[in-house]
Amino acid sequence: MPAAPPESAHGGDTSGYDRAAVRAVLDRARAEGRTSLTAPEAKAVADAYGIPAPREALATSAEEAVEHAVELGLPVVAKIVSPDILHKTEAGGVAVGLETPQDVATAYHRILANAQAHSPGARVEGVQVQQQLGGGQEVIIGATTDPTFGKIVVFGLGGVLVEVLKDVAFRLAPVTPAEALEQVGDIKAAEVLRGVRGGEGVDTHRLADLLVRLSHLVTDFPEIAEADLNPVFATASAAVAADLRFVLDFDPPRPPKRFSREEILAATNRIFRPRSIAVIGASNETGKIGNSVIKNIVDGGFEGEIHPINPRSGEVYGLKAYKSITDVPGEVDVAVFAIPAKFVAGALEEVGRKGVAGAILIPSGFAETGEQELQDEVLAVARRHGVRLLGPNIYGYYYTPQKLSATFCTPYDVVGGTALTSQSGGIGMAILGYSRSTRTGVSAIVGVGNKADIDEDDLLTFFGQDDNTNAIAMHLEDLKDGRAFVEAAREVVPRKPVVVLKAGRTSAGARAAGSHTGALAGDDKVYDDILRQAGVVRAPGLNELLEYGRALPVLPTPRGENVVVITGAGGSGVLLSDAVVDNGMSLYEIPPDLDAAFRAFIPPFGAAGNPVDITGGEPPSTYEKTIRLGLEDERVHALILGYWHTIVTPPMVFADVVVKVVSEARAKGVDKPIVASLSGDTEVEAASARLFENGIVAYPYTTEKPVQVLGAKYRWARAAGLL
Repeated sequence: MPAAPPESAHGGDTSGYDRAAVRAVLDRARAEGRTSLTAPEAKAVADAYGIPAPREALATSAEEAVEHAVELGLPVVAKIVSPDILHKTEAGGVAVGLETPQDVATAYHRILANAQAHSPGARVEGVQVQQQLGGGQEVIIGATTDPTFGKIVVFGLGGVLVEVLKDVAFRLAPVTPAEALEQVGDIKAAEVLRGVRGGEGVDTHRLADLLVRLSHLVTDFPEIAEADLNPVFATASAAVAADLRFVLDFDPPRPPKRFSREEILAATNRIFRPRSIAVIGASNETGKIGNSVIKNIVDGGFEGEIHPINPRSGEVYGLKAYKSITDVPGEVDVAVFAIPAKFVAGALEEVGRKGVAGAILIPSGFAETGEQELQDEVLAVARRHGVRLLGPNIYGYYYTPQKLSATFCTPYDVVGGTALTSQSGGIGMAILGYSRSTRTGVSAIVGVGNKADIDEDDLLTFFGQDDNTNAIAMHLEDLKDGRAFVEAAREVVPRKPVVVLKAGRTSAGARAAGSHTGALAGDDKVYDDILRQAGVVRAPGLNELLEYGRALPVLPTPRGENVVVITGAGGSGVLLSDAVVDNGMSLYEIPPDLDAAFRAFIPPFGAAGNPVDITGGEPPSTYEKTIRLGLEDERVHALILGYWHTIVTPPMVFADVVVKVVSEARAKGVDKPIVASLSGDTEVEAASARLFENGIVAYPYTTEKPVQVLGAKYRWARAAGLL
């Protein structure tokens, strides 16, 4: 059995695979109109990719079955071989523990009879006699074709546990050896694989090897829709697939159209940095969307050319209006549509002839109302002319570096580094309102709506290279092309955080599937695992999305994992400690010399260690000295401050002390992530705002949120390889 995983384009040479042998098997199945492989065919495919399976032989008579059993070595397993029977156990087509020749002969006849009763007329090629495996831990390794992400591989405990507990981990195929090993350790029951109650652990590297090989197999041969290695018997020295099942699909759905990076940037650079904008349906009538859009673009301060398009008015909002966009002199980069849905296709023809890069489709009345054909017609026009569409059914978009508010909502002018996108208009309004109330600096706020064309991977590609953006936060309900999104995210994450709020986390039921693996891949866990694989930070809710988007650009990147809590209240220290663990971090075990240094600044009844409890009655100087010590010691990588409102150190005094100490440290080149939890009367609100304004992420009335934000920064830093 092979001990080391093969390498691929994601890790080296795959010349050891016998692709010709697999192609011959699949071509035969295609020619016979089959959607699955027989057991001998599955064994041949496994052998071609170095996937260990028990020795076996095909018997077409009871006598031949006995001969094979004796040759292979008793005990054996017998299984029906039929291209028409996929689930052999349900058909009574499996017999295990056959210890004597008589057992084998009896099982042969019983299996044939059961198969005939279960599926009358099924083609039967014989009975497979297979070495029986014993001992070890049962796991399942599989692959399926996810409608969003394409080929994915699955790992979990084997047997009925995988169906009952659904303790599985998913990864986008193909996987690297490192990704596969991480996947094996990602299930909740991973401790079982390491050995419990004196039991011997399994060789997880061999399990990772199987995942790598299977991921290459289904990537090399897309017609393998689903694959089950279930169970795989894993021990300290082996990992062997006892049963193999392959489901085929020779006519898969066509993948979404892909644009190259160069094509995406050619369009999005003109959309977000236009020199000239036309508003189709610009109006002088207050209350109309076309009136709001033209007013926002003008009043927002956009410095490029603005061209109202209105066939019945010579002037709109003080600007010369044109009957058609084709009448506008010179080049137009963007056309914002504010006309009824039924007129969009015709107007888009003119936009296309003008050579416009992007059409911003604000109107509703397309696929979201059942008018899919109308949306398809509009997309066809856009494709014909090379116009990229944003929308339809959106509020528009903002790009603050250009003072651009191409929307019917209120303008927004707080310039910053966060790009926010939403699939829902209502969520977009929440983003806008929250940004306004918290004075969040944004580079962009973008609605994607029905995503007839431009979607999240296009926007990731643009914002990933946009010097005005240093964090991207996205609300989405689905992904049109999950694989394209992952590819874009992998490019962006090493440079800036990508945060996603994925709506629809609960499962509406697994899709119908011909294998155990397919049935497992029907819920939010697929999104969760694969977004994590791409380095994306997932937000559990809307508030977290907005806070991550607001705070992550403010927080410096940590240089290590050592987190220290300094608190003025023991109770908050306990809660902060719990939150540290809950958010994937760990408290630094403070060494004796640093412990002694902290103790020098706190009263005898305080507590060093971690958390460092300075107690509630201490003056501002105690906060100042302990925080400075935490900043100056190179072994400390991040600080969490817990403040308790006292007369001795009022909230704004605390805030000023922290700002002073942090500013002094930054002047010396020391810039560590610091978050703060402030408990007390309403004065802590203003104190928290003061801290936030000075690059110290702080929240009143909560111990969870500041630590949650710090944990998100750590998750990104790990994914980006910065720790």
